[in-house]
Amino acid sequence: MLYRKAYEKLKEWKQQTHRKALCIVGARQIGKTTIIREFGRREYQSFVEINFATDPKASEIFADSYVAEVLITNLTAYAQQPMEPYKTLILFDEVQECPQVRTAIKFLVEDGRFDYVESGSLLGQRYKEILSYPVGFEEIYRMYPLDFEEFILANGVQDSTIQHLRECFERLTPVSNSVHETMCRLFYSYMVVGGMPEAVRIYTETHDIGQVVSYQREILELYRLDIAKYAMGNDRIKIKAIFDSIPAQLNEKNRRFILRDIAPNGRQNRYENSFLWLSDAGVALPCYNVAEPKQPLQLNEKHNLFKLFHCDTGLLCAACMENIQWELLQGNMAINLGSILENMMAQQLTANGFSLNYFATKKIGELDFLVSKGMKVLQIEVKSGKDYKKHPALTRMMAVEAWKGNSSYVLCKGNIEAEHGIIYLPWYQVMFLRQEKIPVNMKYEVDISGLEKKEDDL
Repeated sequence: MLYRKAYEKLKEWKQQTHRKALCIVGARQIGKTTIIREFGRREYQSFVEINFATDPKASEIFADSYVAEVLITNLTAYAQQPMEPYKTLILFDEVQECPQVRTAIKFLVEDGRFDYVESGSLLGQRYKEILSYPVGFEEIYRMYPLDFEEFILANGVQDSTIQHLRECFERLTPVSNSVHETMCRLFYSYMVVGGMPEAVRIYTETHDIGQVVSYQREILELYRLDIAKYAMGNDRIKIKAIFDSIPAQLNEKNRRFILRDIAPNGRQNRYENSFLWLSDAGVALPCYNVAEPKQPLQLNEKHNLFKLFHCDTGLLCAACMENIQWELLQGNMAINLGSILENMMAQQLTANGFSLNYFATKKIGELDFLVSKGMKVLQIEVKSGKDYKKHPALTRMMAVEAWKGNSSYVLCKGNIEAEHGIIYLPWYQVMFLRQEKIPVNMKYEVDISGLEKKEDDL
């Protein structure tokens, strides 16, 4: 079985004293159900799976009442297997087909006899059918396709090698040439194969790129069918047009999404819900322009200016009309494939916990990515060619006094190097640029004893 970091998240969740239901969301075919099944069978004495897509009648469990005793009775009757209290995990899969689950989960969690994981795609599209959201009783976890680290583990790279690469990243020491060249080749493979678990399995077992691409095109068609099934009314046409235009839009010089390319008379506000639909579905990753590269970035966002990346670079390659896979596998980034490389970085940075932004003005130029890490802003330039030390926009930004506290990175073909305040990292080292985790225990208490003394004086 493929190693997924989501498994570690599930283990952390199980160790919590007061567990909520865990709701795992994300695009289709990224491995949500598979990892939950494996977790349930390994970590619990009994595991129950209820899939509302394959068995529509399962929704009758919630038809009569939201009283916990009634719900538990219905669940045990449906499962027809032993469900020992406090040792059983119940998976509600494809919950977008049964919105009542999101209401009922509050009462099931309060009951406390069993643990619950919900999973589904397009959960945001049927929110109007949910009578009451389980605020305080449900934890949302967004899952993505395999990231680069998970991909290289699937391809036989050892933990010790990854640890060595991490130490090089932390110490800013170059990677040995042999390791560097091998990691670059794995990176090229990842750009073509992407992170869809089945595509990765096909590649690791056969190394047949033709089979990989054939499967990827099936996934793209499945996404289009989802649009036809779940999108409402006229939005279907808009959403499909946006989805199908992502490769061409990214191929433009500035990568920015231009609405008039798909709708000459279209207005941004009329298409806003369509962009959000694709983002909520997990199949597109928005990257918003910011007015200034200062914290907090989200308050500086300009939502009418954005790039739209594909959720999986392998799927993006398969969606392109040209046969670009062979060129990528040879490491040829000079044939107008910078958009593929930039999409790869967007995918990895998102998986690493970052929200995506970019910066562009006539005076400064355009910088590919800005992300927040703690109180710092990381300024990231992605270079596809050999002249990666030429980065005029980044150089101009670093000269602005108000922005000198930002950290600057160039992701490139070269090895690790620090020069003139810029850290140059090989493309594959992006896997170590990660968002800081919020501490589990972050207690803060104000000592009010001074107020009590003051009151005694009054």
